[in-house]
Amino acid sequence: MTDYRIFNNDDAMRFADKHSELFGDHSKLSAEEFGDGNLNLVFRVSNDKGTSLIVKQALPYARCVGESWPLSTDRARIEAEVLRVHARFCPEHTVEIRHFDAELSAILMEDLKQYTILRTALIKGKQYEHVATQIGHYLAHTLFYTSDFVLTGPAKKAAVAQFINPDLCQITEDLFFTDPYCNHERNNIHDLIISTARELWQDEALQAEVAALKADFLSKPQALLHGDLHSGSIFVNAENCKVIDAEFGFYGPIGFDVGSLLANFCLNYLGCAGLLADTEAVTEHQTYVRQQCLTLWQVFAEQFSQLMSQDSQDPMLRNSLYQKQFLQQVFADAIGYAGCELIRRTVGLAHVADLDKVSSEQQRASIEKQAVELGRRFITQRQSLNSIEQVLDLLPL
Repeated sequence: MTDYRIFNNDDAMRFADKHSELFGDHSKLSAEEFGDGNLNLVFRVSNDKGTSLIVKQALPYARCVGESWPLSTDRARIEAEVLRVHARFCPEHTVEIRHFDAELSAILMEDLKQYTILRTALIKGKQYEHVATQIGHYLAHTLFYTSDFVLTGPAKKAAVAQFINPDLCQITEDLFFTDPYCNHERNNIHDLIISTARELWQDEALQAEVAALKADFLSKPQALLHGDLHSGSIFVNAENCKVIDAEFGFYGPIGFDVGSLLANFCLNYLGCAGLLADTEAVTEHQTYVRQQCLTLWQVFAEQFSQLMSQDSQDPMLRNSLYQKQFLQQVFADAIGYAGCELIRRTVGLAHVADLDKVSSEQQRASIEKQAVELGRRFITQRQSLNSIEQVLDLLPL
């Protein structure tokens, strides 16, 4: 990495201009750094005609902490390659990568400035009916076509090796499956729910179930995951949505991506009671979010089942009974990982605005306790829940 340097605005402009024909000759360029994430620099480079692109550069440490938390910049390669692979199977819902530079750990991609972040929209009570349908399609196609149902043994093993992502997987392993269940210094716990967190630390039965989910995360390379699919990783407008930020990508359990997004819908479902103006608005929005959860699983399951039936390459994996059992296990995994996401977003390091923006301390504490309890139920009941309807019946009314 002898050529690596941390970009400033001028570096981002030169990088975008060099690797794209989009701006044209004689363009007057400008750049602004606007990244508010935990790990990277993100610049918007624009010309005087309103055309723009995004430059994203991986820093050699976690931006939210500083140089005391070093990270490999190889995550930029992972992100670019995951998104390119996913775009082969679902280009309409994957952000377009224009260029990747390995030495600079920098990505040039399309600018989704005509879109809004899904989390931001949900917090405001906005409703986009197409999100769950489109992301269900994205999940079914990206996960199926990178799995053993399609890839030969040698090709699959080579792909697993290509996407080994130890630094960022370690973050997930710690923040998802370990820290929330002990008195760890990284945890971010509001004072009013300390007693709830202590219950987690003492619940050996729950911890055994989380350990099983963690063991699968460590050892079940079923498909090429996005790895961090939450409502902040999806951009949406009136007709379409696109997935971004795949730097946590690796080969892991299919249910992880599905469960992560389901949980983020549930977090918004719970949080909107403290975010929206009146009871009628809360009820209407919760009905919408519940339907999005239902549709997300139904579209994913229907399309993944159809793909298994039609496009499975391995003759043994074409067995219809096996395929039914496989999908049921993905469902159980998804509900378990959704439970882990609910808990870690409440007592772990990285919270979500759906809960943190609730202005009343007492109401936020009540909602956070609901999130932890819902997560506990998802984790412990995942093998006995047989349908998405049964899962949604666990949501408080």
